[in-house]
Amino acid sequence: MYFKQFFDERLAQYAYLVGCQATGEAVIIDPMRDIDQYIDHATKNKLRIVAATDTHIHADYISGLREFAERGVKVYASDEGDADWKYEWLINSEKGKYDYELMKDGDSFKVGNIKIEAWHTPGHTPEHLTFKIIDGASADEPVGLATGDFVFVGDVGRPDLLESAAGMEHVMEPSARTLYQTITKFQDIPDYVQIWPGHGAGSACGKALGAVPKSTVGYERRYNNSLKAASSEDNFVKFILEGQPEPPLYFARMKRDNKMGPAILGGMPDPKRVTANEVAKAAKKDNVAVLDTRLEPEYLNGHIPGSLLTTLNKQFNTVAGSFVTEDEDIYLIVDGSRLKEAVADLYRIGLDRVVGYITLDDLNLYEAQGGKMDSIDVISFAEAANRKDKGEHILDVRKLSEYQAEGHFGGAQNIAHTRLLDRIKEVPNEKPVVVHCAAGGRSAAAGSLLKRAGYDISVVMDSLAEFKEQNASLLEV
Repeated sequence: MYFKQFFDERLAQYAYLVGCQATGEAVIIDPMRDIDQYIDHATKNKLRIVAATDTHIHADYISGLREFAERGVKVYASDEGDADWKYEWLINSEKGKYDYELMKDGDSFKVGNIKIEAWHTPGHTPEHLTFKIIDGASADEPVGLATGDFVFVGDVGRPDLLESAAGMEHVMEPSARTLYQTITKFQDIPDYVQIWPGHGAGSACGKALGAVPKSTVGYERRYNNSLKAASSEDNFVKFILEGQPEPPLYFARMKRDNKMGPAILGGMPDPKRVTANEVAKAAKKDNVAVLDTRLEPEYLNGHIPGSLLTTLNKQFNTVAGSFVTEDEDIYLIVDGSRLKEAVADLYRIGLDRVVGYITLDDLNLYEAQGGKMDSIDVISFAEAANRKDKGEHILDVRKLSEYQAEGHFGGAQNIAHTRLLDRIKEVPNEKPVVVHCAAGGRSAAAGSLLKRAGYDISVVMDSLAEFKEQNASLLEV
């Protein structure tokens, strides 16, 4: 059996290529939208992808399932859950357009000697499947489980996203109870079976995912705190719903797009290089997002008015997906050598309208020639405390769990930076606003969003933990 785990650092996402070396056939599990990476790898290893499947309708990235279907690869999709959890683009397609099979609990298919058996594991989502991978050439029991967002290394999939991200009402606790029932069945799986999760550390699909890429059922049963919390149903429900991070705004759109069908573009967007003056003009328009991918200090010191800070690091997808809407044209300010990287990251979360870009050299020349630039005032936590006393508004853009557990300024407003676009009107604009997080990254990004909206802001860029050591009395818990 051939096995390859693919990892996307930005999305902390895993996809799996499993192949039969005897026949040269392979299946791809949970592929992202840019599918050539999987096809190229398979070809180099003398394999041909003949099947593609998803564990569930994803909320954090555009699935590559439809791209594979368009290229004639047979698609296997979950048929569990009610009508709200069907792959509409697939089942409502023109007859014969796609080669596909819908799967329920216990159904299976084969690629060569490899058997892929569906196990219905609801809780994270109603239609969720885990795939038991059986190497039929040498065994009749699973070697591993492709668990998707059911069980991670160190955690389990969060059951609150249908409510907190997708906007469904009164489903959080019932989903948690369903997940508990699914976990009781997990206890029957042998200890030696490997776990191949859908996400790793850094994903918003759980609250304590480990960075180790794989695990075993026995290890997780012994050390996974979420599984250990399943000593009783009520205990598990309380534990799993507490402290979950606020999801990025784009998660709701991903659920819709993966259900109804993501656009088929035939490749990634190919933005044209424009002038900095064109970008400056575009930044003034309502239907445009100018994304400045530089580091925080560079942006805060000088940026094109109306541009948004979306540093090209591990948080790029989260910030861009939370600050940019699908109907906005996107211009990038980016190091030319990283243009394709930025475009690919946006493409993977369905932000396809990348129409133009300028390089950092273009921006520097624009500034040197007198182009209009803006800046944001940077202050310390000590100064923030002084300004609070003078009546300025304090906006804390950390997660609610951080705000509650790690201390906060009395009277500070808490809106996680991933939800700020949706709640920006809740921030008072009649007085200056001081924005802070724990160390500056999130506050700088949130500050750019508020600045674009016309707020008078300053941002704190130093360490809250260090400030707390000397000034604990100024914070509340």
